[in-house]
Amino acid sequence: MRKIILIVATLLLVVPAATAQQRVKYNQYGVQVKSDRLDVEAQDGILVLESPASGYKLWFDIRAQADGAVFFGAPDYADKIGNGVQIRRARFAVKGQIDENWYGEFDMDLANGLAELKDAIVRYTGVPNLDLQVGNFKENFSIQRNTTSRYLQFMERPMVCSALSPSRHLGFNAKYAKDWIWFSAGAFSQVIAGQEEWTNVADNNKDFGRSSGYSLTTKLVFRPLYKLDNASLHIGAAYSYRTTTTDLATGEWGTYRASARNSTSINRKKYIDTNNLPGFDHNNLWTVELAGHWGGLRYEAAYIGDNVHFKPEAADPETKNFGGWYAQAGYLLFGGKQRYDSMGGKYTKVERAHDWGDIELCARYETCNLNFGNVYGGAAEAYTLGLNYWVNENVKMQLNYQFNNNDRYANGKGKLNVGKDSAGQPTKDYTKVATPTGKAGVDYHMLALRFEIDF
Repeated sequence: MRKIILIVATLLLVVPAATAQQRVKYNQYGVQVKSDRLDVEAQDGILVLESPASGYKLWFDIRAQADGAVFFGAPDYADKIGNGVQIRRARFAVKGQIDENWYGEFDMDLANGLAELKDAIVRYTGVPNLDLQVGNFKENFSIQRNTTSRYLQFMERPMVCSALSPSRHLGFNAKYAKDWIWFSAGAFSQVIAGQEEWTNVADNNKDFGRSSGYSLTTKLVFRPLYKLDNASLHIGAAYSYRTTTTDLATGEWGTYRASARNSTSINRKKYIDTNNLPGFDHNNLWTVELAGHWGGLRYEAAYIGDNVHFKPEAADPETKNFGGWYAQAGYLLFGGKQRYDSMGGKYTKVERAHDWGDIELCARYETCNLNFGNVYGGAAEAYTLGLNYWVNENVKMQLNYQFNNNDRYANGKGKLNVGKDSAGQPTKDYTKVATPTGKAGVDYHMLALRFEIDF
């Protein structure tokens, strides 16, 4: 018995010491680190690892969008448009709130087997109502561009956003949001996306010693209804000063180009396209926008303008003024509510009214004009009807019908037919289109469907 007592006593002395030793943690580099136990949850279908003690939080943000589209009604002289299907987005992101002051994010798109960097962000959140961030991310310019593709009312953004509004660039940004005011200012450089862009940056630097270029972008938003839970009013304006950047191919550096597709990325034709305009010096982008919601209604309208300046020695030094606008609205038919993201200055996921989901009916008109002076990049307008089925917190289905109307100058840099000549033959040259018929440009219809899951 005495031996048993001695053994038990020895174990009682040794086990706590061993346990204490086990609590000492080391990372892969042999450095002692602090250990923090995490809770694992699925929050609206998103996997979240969170510490109840330190504020550490890590979650995955995964998105897949499968699209299909058919096109019909184009005139007989038009280049054939192929129907098709594609993975529009296959996004994988890891996001982390390291502590109450620091946030990080890494986001990739692997759609159709092509890897492309989206967001790579380091953010400081230690000052109330203020975000300071550096990395690759969207410039705060257009509300439509900054709204995540998860919560767009239509499958694609308006043409004028695709043609003129800046998206992701490498840079630094400061954003302040409180009550009725929202303000952002940032400095940015080239695009960081895929292998093609980085090859251009490297070649411009190595072979020609060219600087990266820069843009300065600022935005101000007034929100007079900030105290209301079920309504919002967003009145915004933004400005961006932009120079040429080295993500362009070496032979295109120092040029300006604006272009956009009409409908979905399944139809790869860019009918409106200025081509590369040489002698580019800088451009002034600007926008004014109005948006709001009340209950299940959400509306949005914006004008985007682009004043393009060229060097005095350019072959065509005249300033070019391009632009366009859109107006759209959507309504949740079965009692759901729209939501506004006050810190982001944009709209976010709807609140469904029923367990089976909710249905949103949407309509949009848009136009974009890339014709000015001696530049005939083409102009286009589109009418779109959309039906969105918000199945649950993670699944969404979209059905879009769209009619596209392109003018006679929308020939895709001279590659696409825009009418028939006097001999009745298809022609790409807008100057040779026989005018007595009054018909020129490619008009057509589209019907498209999307299945989306976010988890």
